[in-house]
Parts: sequence; structure tokens; C-alpha cells
Amino acid sequence: MPVTERQLAAFADKHAGQIPFDTSPRHLAGPGDARHVTHGLAAAGWSTVSDPLSAEIVLRSPDLRHRLQFDPQSTTSVWWRLWTETTDNGSGWYAEFGELVPAEILTGFTDALVVPPPQQADPWQPVISSGWHRDSDGTAHSPDSMCHIERRPLSEFHDGPAWHIETREPGHGEFPGPRIWHAYFDERTPAHLVGSFLTTLADRSPLQRGMYDRTGHYSAVQEPSPLRPQQVVDAHTTRLKSLRTQARSTRRQQTKPTTTRATACPARPAARR
Repeated sequence: MPVTERQLAAFADKHAGQIPFDTSPRHLAGPGDARHVTHGLAAAGWSTVSDPLSAEIVLRSPDLRHRLQFDPQSTTSVWWRLWTETTDNGSGWYAEFGELVPAEILTGFTDALVVPPPQQADPWQPVISSGWHRDSDGTAHSPDSMCHIERRPLSEFHDGPAWHIETREPGHGEFPGPRIWHAYFDERTPAHLVGSFLTTLADRSPLQRGMYDRTGHYSAVQEPSPLRPQQVVDAHTTRLKSLRTQARSTRRQQTKPTTTRATACPARPAARR
């Protein structure tokens, strides 16, 4: 399902009329525009399987293995859910994200889902390289100590460790503050997808938000961006074109038939009578 000209025009109308502000740190930038995620998947060939008149959006991958649900009317803290079914090529897994997770950080995960990165690096490496502090007990936290990463079993009934990311308000002593947003990846989620999410999360560059856009916390720092509104729109369009091209190339490689060259056998001489 390609992104239509009408959909791109609606995105452009919203952002072209806003003055962009550089907002940091990323984990406090607020949700942003969910179309960074949905447009990206649509450009990569995902199709809408939900009611087009509903606020809920459900997208399905071309191979029908992945399903993403965005429910802005959810009565729980989970607004994004992604399920992957078990196939001959891999086990099924599950991931979820809270209301105020920045859409641009979530695209680090979804982009890697449709266009796998060339290398599967250690998921912790981008966090450490960006100056986050990693503790000896398998946890890490951002320089402002408001975003925490932990890898631990969900419960005693789960085999392996799952990833838990939470952004919280500052607490008092040993008591953590209220949660702002969370992300969860179960123990079967591929490491390169978690690594792509953490890479985008720990990136030091700011995210662009409009003057009156909702942020995740009042302590987020906002400064006038050197980018013009049209540059924000153009960056979105360029990303969609790149995703569409790369996703098509990846699918062609996956569906290319394996050809084997037959070995020619020497002809036998005719039998003498």
C-alpha cells in the first residue's frame, strides 16, 4: 500500500505551517507525528487491515508474518503493539510501546524490521558510545538518569531475558517517579531490532517538534531549529522513497529462485550391433 499524494500533502500541510524546534533529549521529546511510523511501513509495502474510519490502525506486512497495531484510544499505557508469527525461518515474538514514545525512535525499530541492517552489532554498544552509563547488573541509564534500560526475565515462567526501557520522572531516593513511557521486547525479539531501537534512542541529535507540540516532560530543552519547515517535510519524503526502494530490493533478494546449473554428461557412443 503506497503512501498516496493526498496523505503526503496532509503531512506537509501540518508540518509546513509549524516552526520547528530542536528538542532534546530524545526520550523527552514527546510522541511527535505517528505518520513517521505508519507512512514508513506503508512505503515498504505494508497494508492496512483495519477499519479506515476507525482511530485504530492495524498494518500487516507483505509476507503476513508481522502485524502492527496503533490504538490512540487504548485504555492501557500501551499504544503500539507488534506481533510476529512463528514460521520455518524463525520464532514468533512480541513488542509494545507506550503513548509518549517518540515516533522517530520507534522508526529505528520499524525501519530495521523492513530493511535489516548489514550488521547485527551488540545492542548495548550504541548506548555506551553515546555516553549512557551501563551498570554491572545489566542495566543502563541516560545521562539525565530519566531513561532506564534493563534486560531481565519478565517472570519465572519465561526462558530468556526480555528488554525493558522506561522513561520516568525523577524520583525520591529509592522510589522511582511516575512513568512517562515504556518499551518492551520479549526474549525472542531479534537482537538487531533492539539494537536499532537503542541506537535511535541514544542518538544525541535533537528531534524536531512544533512550537505547541506535546513533549514528554517539562524539562525537555527546546531551541529554534536551523531547519526550515519545508526541510522537515522533504526529509520525510526522502526517507519514504529510500524505504520503498530498499524494501523492494530486499523482497527481490528473498524471492529470487535458486538456480542450479546442470552438469552436462558426456554422450555415450552408440552401441554396436
